[in-house]
Amino acid sequence: MILLFDIGFLDVSWVDIIDISLVSILMYQVYKLMRGSVALTIFLGFLSLYLIYLVVGAAGMELVTTILNQFMEVGVIAAIILFQQEIRKFLLLIGKTTDLNREYLFKGFLGIRNGTSKKGFQVNPIVEAVKAMGGSNTGALIVLSKDSELKFYVESGDAINAKVSKRLLLAIFNKFSPLHDGAVIIHQGVIKAARCILPVTERDDLPANLGLRHRAAIGMSEVTGAMVIIVSEETGEMSVVIERELFKNLSSQELRKKINDYLFENQVEKKEKKKKNKAEKTITELIADSDN
Repeated sequence: MILLFDIGFLDVSWVDIIDISLVSILMYQVYKLMRGSVALTIFLGFLSLYLIYLVVGAAGMELVTTILNQFMEVGVIAAIILFQQEIRKFLLLIGKTTDLNREYLFKGFLGIRNGTSKKGFQVNPIVEAVKAMGGSNTGALIVLSKDSELKFYVESGDAINAKVSKRLLLAIFNKFSPLHDGAVIIHQGVIKAARCILPVTERDDLPANLGLRHRAAIGMSEVTGAMVIIVSEETGEMSVVIERELFKNLSSQELRKKINDYLFENQVEKKEKKKKNKAEKTITELIADSDN
């Protein structure tokens, strides 16, 4: 093994540097996952206890080491029980950041194309429906997913599989409708299901005035890459959660922009790049004409 440098009695190699870096990245990701929740305090307690176990073991304190060793033997099982929600979120996060769970990846290998195109996704019905519900103080929770159908959460509600329309959304979230309680999940312009149950965030750093809808929206954003739209029943305020970040008190224009940025991000970037190239080409032609 090639040594990088010596620190006292320690021999440090490139493998050790890579090992420490990977562990540091893993610890940081675990911290981000549990930040703002009670689980972080429990995790720090476990970590402190493990460090004490290493210290007393290195110091040769046999009695304390034996006691802590007995605790550490069942510590893994205890950690799985205590951190079952966080472990589930971590696995979901790993699955979300890889392409192995995406249906279009396998369809691409088989040469199959999805029949539903994002270009046919009309944003107007959603914006108009949310605006109308905000004006009448009708509470609503709408999940937009551009990659996954979110089958796990779709199955928790009532299947609809209908094209998005303003009237349909207003009918679903009508206070007298049996489907109004819960969330609507929309994927590629189709309302997959209504009355869906979403995971509620366990963060304790959120303002006390945030209701269950906002907490469910943040919880959904924590475990999926979906965008969630919230309409407050108390104030009629329109809000959006994207990548765990809450944007409150949006206007209809701001809501439309958020939806377009989320759904058509690549297309918007291509259009802006095309406009920029066209402008640069025009400037170049004008300079060439002036030189002639």
